[in-house]
Amino acid sequence: DHSRVKLQNAENDYINASLVDIEEAQRSYILTQASDGPLPNTCCHFWLMVWQQKTKAVVMLNRVVEKESVKCAQYWPTKDDREMLYKETGFSVKFLSEDVKSYYTVHLLQLENINSGETRTISHFHYTTWPDFGVPESPASFLNFLFKVRESGSLNPEHGPAVIHCSAGIGRSGTFSLVDTCLILMEKGDDINIKQLLLNMRKYRMGLIQTPDQLRFSYMTIIEGAKFIKGDSNIQKRWKELSKEDLCPAFDHSPTKIMTEKYNGNRIGLEEEKLAGDRYTELSSKMQDTMEENSESVLRKRVREDRKANTAQKVQQMKQRLNETERKRKRWLYWQPILTKMGFVSVILVGAFVGWTLFFQQNLYWIHFPKEKFDMSIFPILKRKSNKETKIFPKNIFERKFFLLA
Repeated sequence: DHSRVKLQNAENDYINASLVDIEEAQRSYILTQASDGPLPNTCCHFWLMVWQQKTKAVVMLNRVVEKESVKCAQYWPTKDDREMLYKETGFSVKFLSEDVKSYYTVHLLQLENINSGETRTISHFHYTTWPDFGVPESPASFLNFLFKVRESGSLNPEHGPAVIHCSAGIGRSGTFSLVDTCLILMEKGDDINIKQLLLNMRKYRMGLIQTPDQLRFSYMTIIEGAKFIKGDSNIQKRWKELSKEDLCPAFDHSPTKIMTEKYNGNRIGLEEEKLAGDRYTELSSKMQDTMEENSESVLRKRVREDRKANTAQKVQQMKQRLNETERKRKRWLYWQPILTKMGFVSVILVGAFVGWTLFFQQNLYWIHFPKEKFDMSIFPILKRKSNKETKIFPKNIFERKFFLLA
C-alpha cells in the first residue's frame, strides 16, 4: 500500500497502479495492469490518474485482444472515433495523429480538462508484437522501441512518471522498467547489480518479471544496449534493420471494431470484436510460437510442482522418523528409572543371597556322635549301615542344643 497511486478529489481514491521510484536513475514509472487498469468502467479514472500525475507518455505493451480474448478496453480514440468523453471525471481525449510501424504504433493524443479548458499532449506508445508470458522476437526490436520512447523525452524527470501497463502489469511492464533503468545507470557510469535492482523494484510492485525467459531477455537486452552506450553509433541503425520497423505490419494492429457502449452516461470507445475467419487464422499462426513457449513454461511448471511434491513427501517422511525416534526416547525415559530400580533391587537380593550362603558355609563344622549312645531309630535320616561314626552338621550352638534336646 505504500507505493499505491491514490486518486485525488474522487469518491474512491483506489486504482490498481503502483509508483516505482528509482532515485539513483532519476526514473519514475506507474505500473498498472490491463485487467484492472483501463477497464470500460474505469477508463475515466485511468485518465484522471494520468492528469493528476502529470504523465507525458503511456506505454502499452499488450494488445487489446490476445489469445482471442479481450485484455483491456479501448481507452484511447482512433481515426474512426476521434474523441472520447468522460463526463464523470470531466475529461476528453482527442486523436491527433499516429505513426504505424511493423511492431509498434505511436499515437499522439490530446487530453483536455473540460472544467478548466486546459489541454495536454500525451504520447501513446503501443508495442503490438509482445506475446503474453513471452518475449519479443529480438532485443533489437525492443531496444528500438525503447529508444523511440526515450527520444520523445517522456521519461525525463521534469515530467511526471510514465504510465506503463500490460495484461498483468508485472511481466512485460517489469521488463521494460528494468532494462530502461539499467541502461540509464550504465550511461551514468555507475556499477549495477541487476538482481539487486530487480529486488528493489519488487518492493514497489511485487512479482515484477514473471518468467525466466523474460529475465533472460532482460539480460540480453541490457548487454545489447551497452554496446550503444559504449559509443557504437551504428548499432541503432542495425537495430532498425534487424527489427524491420519500416515494413508494413504482418496483420492489422488497430483495435477491433466494438460497438459503442455507455458507462454512467459517459461515452467510451469500446468496439465490438469482428475478426474475420482469415484474420483468426493469421492471428493463430502468429501466436503459434507463443503457444509453444507457453507449453514449455507449463512443462517447467509441472516439473517444479513435481519437485515440490517430492520434497514435501521426503520432509513428511523425515518428520515421521523424527516423531518415531522421539516416541522411543520418551518410552526409554519412562522405563529407565523403573528398570534401574529393579536392577538395583535385584543386585541387592543376589548379594544378600550370596552373602548369606558364604556366611552359612563358614560356620559349618563336623560334630561326631557315637552310634551306640543314641537310638538311631529316633532319627531315621541319621541311620547308616556302616559302623563308622555318623556325621551331622548343625549350624551353631543353639541348633546343637535343640538337636540334643530332641
